[in-house]
Amino acid sequence: QVQLQESGPGLVKPSQTLSLTCRVSGGSLTFSYYAWSWIRQPPGKGLEWMGVMHYDGRTYLSPTLKNRTSMSRDTSKNQFSLQLASVTPEDTAVYYCARMIGAAPYEYDTWGPGIQVTVSS
Repeated sequence: QVQLQESGPGLVKPSQTLSLTCRVSGGSLTFSYYAWSWIRQPPGKGLEWMGVMHYDGRTYLSPTLKNRTSMSRDTSKNQFSLQLASVTPEDTAVYYCARMIGAAPYEYDTWGPGIQVTVSS
């Protein structure tokens, strides 16, 4: 059974770069049936999709965030990461990593517990 666990700082200062990591256990990042995403939820708002990385490393980022966002992975550690640059208080949210089934209907079947990130000076 696959499990995902987010890690990173809980507090980031404005203008800094937020770096989060999702450790995957019980499944491989390179298995072709799945893709791996970051999704966030600001307080009082809905879920916001940030990006996805497929089994072969192809990455697609949200158009509204792509200028500040990048994703990377370390297959030797079976983990993938998110970097969000120039953060502002509007980036305060619970950040989730999730596994997506890489075929229609492209549903998310496994989520990490989420990590609260606050942007504040």
